[in-house]
Amino acid sequence: MIPRAGLTYAGNYPDADPAGGLEEGLELLVLAERLGYDTVGVRQRHLERGVSSALTVLAAASQRTERITLETNVVPLGFENPFRLAEDFATVWALARGRVHVGISSSAPHAELLAPLGRPDTDPRTDPYELMARFLDALRSEPLADEPLHTPYGPEPVPRLQPRIPDALRTVWLGGGSNRSVDWAAQRGLNLLLGNLTDAEGDAGFAESQRLRVQRYRDRLAPHGEGRVAVERVLLPTDGADDATREHYAAYVEARTARTFQTHGTRRTVIAPDLVGPGARIAEALTADPVFDGRVELRVALPYGFARTEYEQILRDVREHVLPALGWEAA
Repeated sequence: MIPRAGLTYAGNYPDADPAGGLEEGLELLVLAERLGYDTVGVRQRHLERGVSSALTVLAAASQRTERITLETNVVPLGFENPFRLAEDFATVWALARGRVHVGISSSAPHAELLAPLGRPDTDPRTDPYELMARFLDALRSEPLADEPLHTPYGPEPVPRLQPRIPDALRTVWLGGGSNRSVDWAAQRGLNLLLGNLTDAEGDAGFAESQRLRVQRYRDRLAPHGEGRVAVERVLLPTDGADDATREHYAAYVEARTARTFQTHGTRRTVIAPDLVGPGARIAEALTADPVFDGRVELRVALPYGFARTEYEQILRDVREHVLPALGWEAA
């Protein structure tokens, strides 16, 4: 039922010890590989005590892992120079010997706060989808001129992005939740990453709205090849948790449950419920989720601000008590 399983991690650290917190995050990614997960994704967060540069962390992770696919989930393009991001991605892809995928989005969180720190010639009215299009253009590494480029290494016959990634777009995921983002990804043959929230489809709730979004993507993808779809879910299995941890998980979920009963904002956003309890019960809930049709991949979204021991327990319990019941096999 689940062809591939991975995790998404945002990182966290105290003000006084960012190195220690980032190191713990890297060790968590190594643990995920040892447990047999297929992928590990790093969120990119700004103005927070989390990972503010996902590709930098993945570069470090590439030197500590051997098999697992490393992902950015996701890089908001609103603050990026498309060409420079493509160069950074291509460099980390080479360091990881092809094990890195890049997830991007059209968002620009905290834009009003960060505007004074960006390039003075940046137009805030720029359509973020144009930034994403330029990123893809750069990543294709097509020739930028007909004439050789003179460099300290000698003439470069074809000036283009280096290093080159063969069939580069197969490594790109678009993080989205709207019909526009789904259509944009499908039309370009990109992979699709869906999170814990999405725009409501009519009167449908979260699960059905997301299922319809997956179907919409596949309907529009047909002429462009076989793209992959992955969805995030917050899973908090309690099989290996002590009493204090179980109480923490229960309180965390209770504080977030009310938001799942209503739509939010003008886009009528709906939010997935967190799943907490014994692994067998979580597996039953995922089996009943209409989004998982045997082709959709799972990304376990690790909550923000949990302790390292809790993250490790979640990964072990999901691996032991949830994934086998979903037909997943360790890599």
